Amino acid sequence: MEHLNDMALFVEVVKAKGFRGAAEATGVPNSTLSRRIGVLEKSIGLRLLHRTTRRIELTEAGRIYFERCQRIVDEARLAHEQLDEMRAQPGGVLRASLPVDFAVGYLAPLIAEFAQLYPGISFEFDLSPRRVDLVSEPFDVAIRMGQSEDSQLITRTLTTLIPHLYASPGYLERAGEPRQPVELERHQCLGVLNADGWTLHHGKKSVTVQTSGRFRVNNVGMIRRLASLDMGLMLMPEQVVADKLTSGQLRRVLPEWHGAPISVHALTETRLLPAKTQRFIEFLRERLNT
Repeated sequence: MEHLNDMALFVEVVKAKGFRGAAEATGVPNSTLSRRIGVLEKSIGLRLLHRTTRRIELTEAGRIYFERCQRIVDEARLAHEQLDEMRAQPGGVLRASLPVDFAVGYLAPLIAEFAQLYPGISFEFDLSPRRVDLVSEPFDVAIRMGQSEDSQLITRTLTTLIPHLYASPGYLERAGEPRQPVELERHQCLGVLNADGWTLHHGKKSVTVQTSGRFRVNNVGMIRRLASLDMGLMLMPEQVVADKLTSGQLRRVLPEWHGAPISVHALTETRLLPAKTQRFIEFLRERLNT
């Protein structure tokens, strides 16, 4: 691999017709250029240049080597230019893993806005509940809610969501509306699997309520649906239920109380991101915090 750098210097010396011109073009001192070409000739076992006080001339081996090296150096330069362009101008296919209900109910309009801003980008989204492997699968980014479980990934926090209590008008008409957190213990609460209660906050006050109910579900969309069908109360960020609030299918309960903040992260396998991924993450961070 060392020879590749020396090869590029050799091409610059030949193109400049001397070490002085090559030094000006590359910023590498004359003495260093001469030494590196000498090392290259020694490693090849053939002289590439005839040196005189005024100019340099290619040997027969030097002419053959220059013709091959010039193509290689030009291809390498072109590759870097194309990558620079990719980094500067967003384009290509953006492959992302997104949380299903948050994406459908809240991210979809933002993604449409982003797509209009960058017509050179096309999209492939995985909205399945599985945790994709960013190392072994061809995903550019994964959006996740809650704590990141993989310390090997690069985590960028996009925003923080605050869960609130919601129920349908039909449920509240049937069961009554709670006025204090303790009253939740006699209500049907739509909980998640492996969670026995809700911790609620109001200013400096905190209270943990032991919830009960007929449903324990590991899917946010199912909880939303059951709540809108008058089956109980749920604790969710407003962004996840925004459409249900607008339609009147759900409304907030105990509005001064809220659950623990939930972070939304963008996870990537590396910090070196192409423009399409970098702009997508920056756009979501900006729009999710306005």
